[in-house]
Amino acid sequence: MSDQEKEEVKPIDLSANVEDAESGAAVAKFQEDDNIAENDVSAPVEEEDIPWSTRMWEVFTTFWPLGFVAFGGPQAHIAILRDHLVVQRKWMDEDAFTELFAIGQGLPGPTSTQLVISTALSRAGPLGGLLAFFLWNLPGLIVLTTCGVLIANFIDPNDPPFYLVGLPPAAVSLVFKAMYGFGAKLDKLGMILATISACVAILINGDYVIKPTSSQYVFPSMLAIGGLITYLDSKRSNPLGTYKAPSKGWDAKSDITMKRIGIPLWVGFCIFLVWVIVLVMTIILVDVVKIENDYLKIFEVMWRIGSIIFGGGQVVLPMLQGEVVPQWMTKDQFFQGLGLAQSMPGPLFNFSSYLGAVYKAVPGALIAWLGLFGPGIILIFAVVPFWARLRHIYAFKCILNGVNSTAIGLVGAACVILWEQAVLNSADAIVFVFTGVLVAVFNFSAPVSVISGGVLGAILCNDAANLGQIPFAEL
Repeated sequence: MSDQEKEEVKPIDLSANVEDAESGAAVAKFQEDDNIAENDVSAPVEEEDIPWSTRMWEVFTTFWPLGFVAFGGPQAHIAILRDHLVVQRKWMDEDAFTELFAIGQGLPGPTSTQLVISTALSRAGPLGGLLAFFLWNLPGLIVLTTCGVLIANFIDPNDPPFYLVGLPPAAVSLVFKAMYGFGAKLDKLGMILATISACVAILINGDYVIKPTSSQYVFPSMLAIGGLITYLDSKRSNPLGTYKAPSKGWDAKSDITMKRIGIPLWVGFCIFLVWVIVLVMTIILVDVVKIENDYLKIFEVMWRIGSIIFGGGQVVLPMLQGEVVPQWMTKDQFFQGLGLAQSMPGPLFNFSSYLGAVYKAVPGALIAWLGLFGPGIILIFAVVPFWARLRHIYAFKCILNGVNSTAIGLVGAACVILWEQAVLNSADAIVFVFTGVLVAVFNFSAPVSVISGGVLGAILCNDAANLGQIPFAEL
């Protein structure tokens, strides 16, 4: 690889993501192998491909254990995947991994899950991608569905038990940390776009005239406008934003990875149409035809939100909250589930299974889970065949800058909205600060931090020490 090509691949700084990773074991291993990876990041050249059955078995044995240890959020997930797939197993070289990571960043949906799917897809084809998806998410799906059913049936939503009191403020502290990590990487124009989108989202959530449900139209419009602004800015002689050239991309005709994927362009286009048709039809059936079916409504809400989420799990929180509270559950139930989801392995999108379970038991959990994950899964299969071509288009990269920056602003809005609803008294604030310091300063993993905050909240609650219980509204 020439020095020029290395420089072109540089924009996506995986090492920066790793520095923010919350999974200590993954980070330690990543740093230990970093020097080795710099000198040997190429997968072995295979003149004859490995049998498909062998590659499917590799996918199973690789992703089954990862589903149980993938704590720490997207940054930690990227570190874990790079360590296992590039450094240890050498499924692909550094450039291919970076390309696949970029695909997830440029599409709506859960970025780390899309990276799981695309890496397995590049190894064993479409069935390999689907198998990796289920293995990656299965532990979190089972636990959160079970918790949702139990909380809905056995816990009074107006009087949560003491051991759940500290989970909401503990979970919100992780959202603040995510916002800091995202915002630190924005350029000036990106920060402006993020600020505007955050202010608009906060306004929608707190205005007497504007309905909170208008977010389903306003948020996609803001994402589109953000992309248009950065595209126009990139055309200026002295742009305000920072734009980097697209990387080399894959050779779709000769690259063994593209051959393994085995999805022709016309099939990718058909898959894309499936996503569009499902999105349009569900909206028409629920909002125009007015079909009264709770399960259809669950699917429509989740599919619509999953189709416009850029930036990963934290961005989805304000949209989900606006749709499910108080229509499906109480505010306390929402935040209790958020705390549980933050402490589970796998993506935060698994939170959808908890929401569906609280509302409509196990069937609701499965429909909500498939609805929220569905768009991201379909789009990753649809876009991979086109990616070798799209990566050559400079304008496409510039548009993604604006879309991602605007999406990050929604995380900032979530910080404000979730703080106001989860931190109600001094005891909650103490839990918030305590958990935030553990995860941001001392690099504790998300599960340990959330559980520690929950324990502190239980100690301070009115059923135990009864400290700091005066509501802020009375101060």
